[in-house]
Amino acid sequence: MASLPIYDREGNEVGKYKIDPADIAPTINKQLLHDVVVMYQANQRQGTVRTKSRSDVSGSTHKLYRQKGTGNARAGSRHSGIRRGGGHIFAKRLRDFSYRLPRKAVQIATRMAIASKIRDDQVVLVDELAFDEPKTRDMAAILKALACDGTTVLVTTDAHDTNVYKSARNIMGVNVSPVSDLNALSVLQPRKLLMTKAAIDAVKRRAADKAAS
Repeated sequence: MASLPIYDREGNEVGKYKIDPADIAPTINKQLLHDVVVMYQANQRQGTVRTKSRSDVSGSTHKLYRQKGTGNARAGSRHSGIRRGGGHIFAKRLRDFSYRLPRKAVQIATRMAIASKIRDDQVVLVDELAFDEPKTRDMAAILKALACDGTTVLVTTDAHDTNVYKSARNIMGVNVSPVSDLNALSVLQPRKLLMTKAAIDAVKRRAADKAAS
């Protein structure tokens, strides 16, 4: 059972949050986490690289010189991959690297990633995170008060909040995501996970619903 301190926007501790990482994920399977993270990284690859093969190279297709009698090794097309200006022998082509793992495996991996962050003391809780209007200066001040500045942080809210998103989008190393958009890669990539109390309540609720189903 972990006891996470809850802070206000000024960095003052205002309470404790009792949570057992096993309630979110009973076990942490490193192999499953690895497989899911690799899947997300593969899905981000563009696969738009392309190089010319010998059939794509423009120019004459005439034989360079006669087959015999020159003393040179026999040679045909100047498009050969062993000649300067020729095509690539193993030319790269457009490719789709994306694939999908089973949905349940991906969902379990997300919960495992959050549980691992809690076990490693990389989760910071704030009682609330709301802005009347987008204010990057205010968000930067909150991150500094919570000792989350100067590192990579994922700010997690229970639902999409436009003001929170716009306040943090210009701060280097800071990303914002509602609980519904979390995945194993987005959780494991940053050093710290800054969550509102409502967000971690939503995570627990979702984990309980999945366990019951």
